[in-house]
Amino acid sequence: MSPMLRYALRRLLQLVPTLLGVTLLTFILFNVVGGSPAAIVLGKNATAEALADYDRMHGYDKPLPIQYVAFLGDLLRGDLGTSIEYHQPAWHVIRDGVLVSLSLTVPILVIGTVLALLVGLLCAATANRLFDKTALAFTTALMSVNYVIWVTAGQYLLAYKLKLFPVWGYENWTYLCLPVLIGVVSSLGSDVRFYRTVILDEVNRPHVRTAISKGLHPATVLLRHVLRNSLIPVVTNVSLSVPFLFAGSILLESFYGIPGLGGLGLNAVNSSDFAMVRAVVIIGAVLYQIANLLADLAYAWLDPRVRIASD
Repeated sequence: MSPMLRYALRRLLQLVPTLLGVTLLTFILFNVVGGSPAAIVLGKNATAEALADYDRMHGYDKPLPIQYVAFLGDLLRGDLGTSIEYHQPAWHVIRDGVLVSLSLTVPILVIGTVLALLVGLLCAATANRLFDKTALAFTTALMSVNYVIWVTAGQYLLAYKLKLFPVWGYENWTYLCLPVLIGVVSSLGSDVRFYRTVILDEVNRPHVRTAISKGLHPATVLLRHVLRNSLIPVVTNVSLSVPFLFAGSILLESFYGIPGLGGLGLNAVNSSDFAMVRAVVIIGAVLYQIANLLADLAYAWLDPRVRIASD
């Protein structure tokens, strides 16, 4: 078995206790700290008899350890509960929402990273010259605008006034163009400056200076020697941005009427849909853990020392 495959299997096994911890924390938050699920679902005016019947029907009258084991069993079967608003299994509702959210967040992440890395490379190649100074001034201006301003101004100017994009809703991929554009632009400033700093630090390393002194073309040095060694900080920045990306997607989905995971979660909170809120929290945590796993695998692929240290 190759070292990379061993490392991947080890990281997959390490996910098991992490996900168990996520389920335990979710169970405690919703079944212990959050109060009675029956009271949340049935409302304040429910009678004591109705509350008792609900608890008995859903097993909430049993000891907490037994409830947790039953909760784990339901999760392993893919049963996330039944939505009281949609009157169908929560997973059936969330499934489409997950795909919509990924259709929004993945393009923001990929396009934003590639574009910021490209501009950062150009800034490093033209350090302290016109392009670099102009780009730095432009990125500083981008960073000075609040995220909420980007979202509201983009919707008002580009969609409502100029009619370049749909204002609200989700019917096909064109409804995602403006939210993706807003997501990319809002993070472009900080990402460009970060990648520029990382690349300039790499340019000043001895092996890069040696390659330049041997007469290699600057573009070859940047792509072959500088960019490859700069990818580890890039992966770090991408992995750290994932939680903020998920949080930002909730705002985008709310403003643009996109039925993604964030929008479903907010609607579930407003309608006291207990099963949906819990399901959204669990699915969001699982997606975040998968993103961390992919980042760790990228680390190991880029730097073999990570695999060796784990062995």
